[in-house]
Amino acid sequence: MEIAEVLKLADELIFAKTGEHIDYLQKAILEGTFQGRTYPKIAEETHSSEGHTRDIGSELWQILSEGFGEEITKRNFRAIIKKAKFDNFSSAIGRVGRDYVAINNFNICQERARSPTEPANPQPTSKQLHIDLGDAPEIFRFFDRTSQLSTLENWIIHDRTRLIALLGISGIGKTTLSLRLIDEIKTQFDYVIYRSLRFSPTLDATLTNLLQIFSKQSEIPQNIETKISQILDYLRKYRCLIVLDDVQMLFSSGQLAGQYKTGYEDYQLFFKLIAEVCHQSCLIFNSWEKPREIARLSKEYRPVRCFVLGSLGEAAKEILKSPKLSDEETWSNLIDIYQGNPLWLELTATLIRELFGGRVAEFLQCEMPILDEGLQFQLSLPFGRLTAAELAVMVHLANQPESVAVSQFFNKIPFSPSEIVNAVRSLGNRFLLEAIEEEKITLFSLNPVLKQYVQSRYLSN
Repeated sequence: MEIAEVLKLADELIFAKTGEHIDYLQKAILEGTFQGRTYPKIAEETHSSEGHTRDIGSELWQILSEGFGEEITKRNFRAIIKKAKFDNFSSAIGRVGRDYVAINNFNICQERARSPTEPANPQPTSKQLHIDLGDAPEIFRFFDRTSQLSTLENWIIHDRTRLIALLGISGIGKTTLSLRLIDEIKTQFDYVIYRSLRFSPTLDATLTNLLQIFSKQSEIPQNIETKISQILDYLRKYRCLIVLDDVQMLFSSGQLAGQYKTGYEDYQLFFKLIAEVCHQSCLIFNSWEKPREIARLSKEYRPVRCFVLGSLGEAAKEILKSPKLSDEETWSNLIDIYQGNPLWLELTATLIRELFGGRVAEFLQCEMPILDEGLQFQLSLPFGRLTAAELAVMVHLANQPESVAVSQFFNKIPFSPSEIVNAVRSLGNRFLLEAIEEEKITLFSLNPVLKQYVQSRYLSN
């Protein structure tokens, strides 16, 4: 019997017993046992404690024992499973005392099978929707992001994407978009949860907070392995949409982009499990730094996607109507200069209203771009996280009249080629560089706002 057949049999027995499909740790125990690995080795490979792994194993062997009508342990599992026949499924399933539906084309991640007592075309029933948006900001205005909403909705509802990284520079509108998305598709879920990580909670604290929503009457386990396992169980049992905002606050300052702070590395494992383990839910996280693991996960696993949010475009004109700015024929130019960034435009619009009487044409006669004090503060946040090599690259680019290739940095700044290459990649993961392809060469530059900030902050003295 092949390992896939073993997992199929185990999944159907577990489902018949508990109503839930096999989880990632049960699967790892079966695979490891089938291949002769010990509990300590299985625990190490799954980042679980040995004690927790043994406890899950014990429950697993008990379920299998009931199904086969004989005692199954880790020690005799291989011998018993090798002589098992698939025509014994019905009798094995019958022993565990629950309804069973035969599944011909088995998929270990399929949703719960319909009971044979259910009608072929059941009538839709209303379900209770649990919404907990915690400290989510109130959204008073939403500017047109129709295509972006449509893409995200399609990924979540139709493609069943498990993990989405919503990325983009600070102020571009990630939080607003994710909250509007929640409002658009909330009826598709049993649980909708929003949490900000702006104060850098540990994974243990975040999981505890989530478990309190799912199991208000239950005692929260102490060890993090069990908390992760319980969260994954809830994501399988219910259709959940969870948004984690401000994920960049988990990353270190003075390090290349996406490197977790000491003590926060567990988040990397958690996101990986969300991507890999079978469930029917979706987790979205917002960040203005791209986690290092997301590029690999989005390539290796289809249920993982990255969405980089860009300029608001012509829809940004709605921002300029509120402060009653004049010279509407010049608004497109203003939007281009400030990269269609909603926050940058709001701050600049206030400045134009207060100092130029709302006259955009007069404002544009000044040397562009002018950076409002609030905008300078916003830009100081990502710049305060840069490494010395990253800052040197930014300063060099701010001095260049045209886009340049990576090789043109060499011997121009006091860092090795490896340090420069890594710095350029990291700046891209912070969304601080613009890249264009020209004659099979990738060229890099700074947008006008960032160039002006670097020149005034680091080159004015």
